[in-house]
Amino acid sequence: MNQSEPGRYPFRAITQRPVYDWPGGRRLAIYFGVNYEVFDFDGGLGPELAPSQTEPDVMNYAWRDYGNRVGAWRLFDMFDRLELKTTALLNAVVLDRCPGLAEACRDRGDEIAAHGRTNAKAQGALSATDERAMIDDVTDRLAALGTRPTGWLGPWISESAATPDLLKAAGYRYVMDWAHDDQPTRMATRHGDLLSVPYSQEINDLPAVIQRQQEATGFAAMIRDAVTQLLTEADRRPLVLGIALHPYIMGQAHRVPPLARVLEELRRADDPRIWWTTAGAIAEHVEANDLAV
Repeated sequence: MNQSEPGRYPFRAITQRPVYDWPGGRRLAIYFGVNYEVFDFDGGLGPELAPSQTEPDVMNYAWRDYGNRVGAWRLFDMFDRLELKTTALLNAVVLDRCPGLAEACRDRGDEIAAHGRTNAKAQGALSATDERAMIDDVTDRLAALGTRPTGWLGPWISESAATPDLLKAAGYRYVMDWAHDDQPTRMATRHGDLLSVPYSQEINDLPAVIQRQQEATGFAAMIRDAVTQLLTEADRRPLVLGIALHPYIMGQAHRVPPLARVLEELRRADDPRIWWTTAGAIAEHVEANDLAV
């Protein structure tokens, strides 16, 4: 039987690592990765609310487009009320197709992170030359917002065998594609280590709501339970919880109230062990203090 491993990181159980703190002695870092995505009208990849019958797929395209036109702004209001900044995971084509959306993320103080060019195509299918050019183009376009992005999430969590090497060569500090841990870990590349910052495929509205057919109350309960469990472990080790949101899913009017309630509950509790932060701030803290293994 053929067996293989990615070769990017060694196995090391979470119980066998150095213990450290987040800033201010906190123990659980929580951040929101909000996906701002664009899709093609006449084909290409895209999540489906219901199976497509014909092309163009008006129903599913319009459902996704709702997130950028309406849902994102509803989430902005919620995060403003909660006084929370997020990591804005931006397709570069958002700058063309959704005027003002990326700028609104920047203006409210969110971290700008790269999410490829578009979610209509999977990054891993590109040749090395085309992938390098795509990464450079996306980086330059998002840098025009004012700050060069240091974090990357691949469209569809798709990578080629060379993606970590190309990201490190392009100046990226961290990648979010690998949901293999609850702590930042080091990934080997040809150009030095690249941090992997945890990004959940479980506390993530796309698989939870669309694939598992849960509703927002169930998703909110998952957040509450995850925080409860992680806090029971936090005295032994520092941990990260990334909460992944898509405005066309969680930005729907009936889903915001359950999400807001659980976040308001957590914010009111004001647990001194929780660090409400961004993925970039997590990576910066780990790098500055040489903490990741």
